[in-house]
Amino acid sequence: MTYDQQEDQEDQEGQEHLVAVVGMAGRFPGAPDVERFWENLCAARETISVLPDRADPAHPDYVPAYGVLDGVGEFDAAYFGLSAHDALITDPQQRLLLECAHEALERAGHGGEDRPVTGVFVGAGNNGYAEAVRARIDELPFLDEWRLRQATAPDFVSTRIAYHLDLTGPALTVQTACSTSLVAVHLAVQALLNGECDLALAGGASVVPHLPRMRYTPGGIVAADGHCRAFDADSDGTVGASAVGVVVLRPLSDALADGDHVHAVIRGSAVNNDGRHKAGFTAPSVVGQAEVIRLAHEAAGVDPDEVGYVEAHGTGTALGDPIEVAALSRAFGPGTGRGGGPCLLGSVKTNIGHADSAAGVVGFIKAVLSVEHGVVPATLHYRKPNPAIDFASSAFEVSGSTRAWPTDGPRIAGVNALGVGGTNAHVVLEQAPPPAASTPVRRRQLLVVSGRTPQAADTAASRLADHLEAHPTTHLADAAWTLQSGRAHHAHRRFVVAGDTREAVSALRGRAAATGVGAPSDVEQVFLFPGQGGQHVGMTAELYDTEPEFRRHLDEVAEAVTGPLGLDLREVLYPGTQAERPAAAERLATIGVGQPAVFAVQYATARLLMSWGLRPSAVTGHSLGAYAAACVAGVFSPVDAARLVAERGRLLATVPAGAMAAVRLPEAEVQPMLPADVTIGAVNGPGQCTVTGPAASIARFAEELTGRGIEARVLRIATAGHSPLVDPIAHRFAEAVEALPRERPALPVLSDTTGSWADPEEIRTAAHWVRHLRRPVRFGEVLDTLFGTPDRVLVDVGPGRTLATLARQHERYDSKQAVVHVAPHPAEETSETATLLSGVGELWVRGARPDFPALHGAQPRRRVPLPTYPFERRNHLVPAPPEPGTPARPSEPHGRPVPPPAPTAPQVAEPPRTETEAATAAGRPSEHPSVLDAVLGAFTQALGHPDIDPHEGLFDLGGDSLTATKLAAWAAASFHVTLNAGDVLRSQTPSAIAALLQERGAASDSAKETSAS
Repeated sequence: MTYDQQEDQEDQEGQEHLVAVVGMAGRFPGAPDVERFWENLCAARETISVLPDRADPAHPDYVPAYGVLDGVGEFDAAYFGLSAHDALITDPQQRLLLECAHEALERAGHGGEDRPVTGVFVGAGNNGYAEAVRARIDELPFLDEWRLRQATAPDFVSTRIAYHLDLTGPALTVQTACSTSLVAVHLAVQALLNGECDLALAGGASVVPHLPRMRYTPGGIVAADGHCRAFDADSDGTVGASAVGVVVLRPLSDALADGDHVHAVIRGSAVNNDGRHKAGFTAPSVVGQAEVIRLAHEAAGVDPDEVGYVEAHGTGTALGDPIEVAALSRAFGPGTGRGGGPCLLGSVKTNIGHADSAAGVVGFIKAVLSVEHGVVPATLHYRKPNPAIDFASSAFEVSGSTRAWPTDGPRIAGVNALGVGGTNAHVVLEQAPPPAASTPVRRRQLLVVSGRTPQAADTAASRLADHLEAHPTTHLADAAWTLQSGRAHHAHRRFVVAGDTREAVSALRGRAAATGVGAPSDVEQVFLFPGQGGQHVGMTAELYDTEPEFRRHLDEVAEAVTGPLGLDLREVLYPGTQAERPAAAERLATIGVGQPAVFAVQYATARLLMSWGLRPSAVTGHSLGAYAAACVAGVFSPVDAARLVAERGRLLATVPAGAMAAVRLPEAEVQPMLPADVTIGAVNGPGQCTVTGPAASIARFAEELTGRGIEARVLRIATAGHSPLVDPIAHRFAEAVEALPRERPALPVLSDTTGSWADPEEIRTAAHWVRHLRRPVRFGEVLDTLFGTPDRVLVDVGPGRTLATLARQHERYDSKQAVVHVAPHPAEETSETATLLSGVGELWVRGARPDFPALHGAQPRRRVPLPTYPFERRNHLVPAPPEPGTPARPSEPHGRPVPPPAPTAPQVAEPPRTETEAATAAGRPSEHPSVLDAVLGAFTQALGHPDIDPHEGLFDLGGDSLTATKLAAWAAASFHVTLNAGDVLRSQTPSAIAALLQERGAASDSAKETSAS
């Protein structure tokens, strides 16, 4: 073992107990995200709000205050597949935890479906929302006590996240009062170290949607002046707050190996309980708190004097702060912090208030950011020490102002959380090791964003542009990798290809992002290989230089034909100097060299695409392109196909000088005009033909047609392929085919001779390839066949974009048909890599699933923090129950606020009317509501959607099996017919359920009874 190997092994062994913090998300008073939260902390901002309307009349000097969370009722129900009704009754703190869990995974770069096995460790407290919903239960049909408990009880907070985000590791709900979310972090760490999961979400929420009138008790734990003054002489209590925090954890060795962004490292943690060693159940204990800190230091392998900062529980209460500092002093001893200075002490509660179940993770996030950025934010309102705290003989000093964190080694911090009832938690954090340098970007990058709606996709693109503009040094390849592998790919998609952040910002903002709607499953791709004519010196030189997979396959073909050609194709395609280019161009123009050169480029391009996971479901070619198609399908090996193409070119070069010309007329009109020695060589569409024959005759005919105002153009093909001129070489060509092994194709091959699918046995015969050499190309009929299945994506492999152009000019083409090219036109001055990646992006937009890791090859990539999904939130909040002595507040049907007006939509065909609607429109009263009307009403009540189309499915509207059970019970009771949940789940739509009910005997008069009951 070498020294370096031994050192690497020792590093890995030293990292076995270390856990990385790789992602964070949260909602805080005055801050919708972690970035704004940190900005507020560094600016020493207090975001606690004074609430005069919550005052206690009995204590006029009391200042009611609270750390208010904005938008607690807002939620993107549709994103998570919830109906408006289910979103309404679900506890807002559980909804916010779900959004933050999703956001944290995206921030960690693990928001895609192929993330490691992920556990969930979270908690939340009771907030009164169940009582608010219960007070309105009469306005919420289909809601029973079980459904209410399932939607609001903290028991389900972790499993709800696991279900909606499809996380299959352990899902544990934690309940230890104020220490809940830091205990959750500890449990997540243990699960990772024990191998129970590979990635873990940890955190908690405390969100009070309806603040009650506050009652002040002098001498209690609530501050009289509305400020939390932790450790200060003037402290007289704490202030409550709502907050949500979630962190993503992963074993450090895995995180570093996988290129995760590591914010900080958890060296160790511990949890214990005070037991009876204290004054009472709610009292804190010096012994218990000191012991948990000692255990955490032991687990972390650190000495107390290595710790430079402690984020304390720091509530500002008369009993809590002195006991906490006494416990810290006992655990740390009388020494000093790192470098001989004091260990700094702080509390985030002075900024935002005490967030109860979320307090631990909020302090943890602050400490992570402090360790990461080397800054200790101020503990607000600290003027002079609480006289009950003995700071003089301790190692601690309260950080009363924001200051840099000087250190001569890795920054190490502790985080304390203490729960009422005695469950204590302590976590030791360390500065992350320096990240490995990202490899230089050698080419342009494909940046992808998506959304469940077009508006969300547009917003995602705009946010990405803003982020890259604000962070111009972002490593673009790392950003591309994060977007490709670390995000879910939704139906509405946008992409840009860029070489640097400035170009990316311009493209994202300039509406240059290509748009589309992805297929629900992997799309069917058909590779199209054009014939000769698009070749030029230098084609694919950029790919040859930058893409090892392309280079490997082109080298294979070039080496296979070096003997038959007597030259190296690579010297013709990629001449070393400018002086060599004219001679190379002259050689490439000959059919003997041009044909194998085109085949080499096509085959290498196809293999590069296939190495990126873009595999064709079928192939076809135009003339020469049929050989690349057959090779990709497995009929010929690459070496045999290359040599056969070279022999084909050599034989064609022996026939009398020929030429071909494109004529913009239908075959039926061209045929009568043809000279005796000129024939139809190809029919590329209803108005596009190619004529073939002796060179002189073709030149005269093209000139004659041009003189008559008919578009005709002589092609750069120095032979009369697909004409009688090739008859003399047919026998020798057949012998060349017969000499090669030929296999059944592994893919369907569409014949350009017949326009239909080739028989798998017939395509192996020499006769097939002789007919192909001689007969006209029927590519127009090929397109007829392909356009018969509109979901196919046609991929012009190149060189050039001839076949993509023919496809778009075809009479059956419309803009919904996807036609993609992956090579630039010879006249275009554009990057070949950019064009190829744009093609990959277009295929992704259409629903293809590229192998994004393969797209980056062997280059190691790192995940970087980028903007997360732009949720499209709407308000879902049951009004607060009336306070004693006040009249009930009116509510909308189902307890829902009036939704905002829907955006103006393009006019669409009016949906079918129900019987009642039709009668009303005709001016006649409806004697009975129809069965369909009744079912629609039931759907509206059960799902909370005011306007439901009769043909919308239950699952599409956010319903589930429990909703189906409720609907079935309602229908059976209302119409006195047999209907079960399985019937509802199979029928799905209101119209189908109504039809089934009528089939089983339901009638409108029973619907009338139902609506009246």
